[in-house]
Amino acid sequence: MALILLIEDSSYMRSVIRSFLNPDGYEILEAENGYKGLQIIHGRSPDCLILDLIIPDMDGLKVLKALNDQGSKIPVIVVTADIQESVRRQCLELGAKAFVNKPPKKEELRNIVRDILAIKQEAT
Repeated sequence: MALILLIEDSSYMRSVIRSFLNPDGYEILEAENGYKGLQIIHGRSPDCLILDLIIPDMDGLKVLKALNDQGSKIPVIVVTADIQESVRRQCLELGAKAFVNKPPKKEELRNIVRDILAIKQEAT
């Protein structure tokens, strides 16, 4: 069973994303800010990270930069309301594997997660 970390400050959005992914049987960990997310990453090594950009304490771009600086291979899916092309480009340059606009569409997010986890599985 794949371990997914969801870093999102909105408890409602965490609940929505969790409800999208629960049928696929993933273990889902949650953090409401970037610092807690990084602590969980170092303690649990998730298979995939779903990351909001606008979160308190340490925003999503800083989380991506920290992971990039550490050479992390954890695939990151950015889910955000920020639709600027420059932000999208910056996320991809920092290593994000996918960029999804909020509110996420259920099947789109499920398919992206499945595809990313399949690619990760093939690489191991």
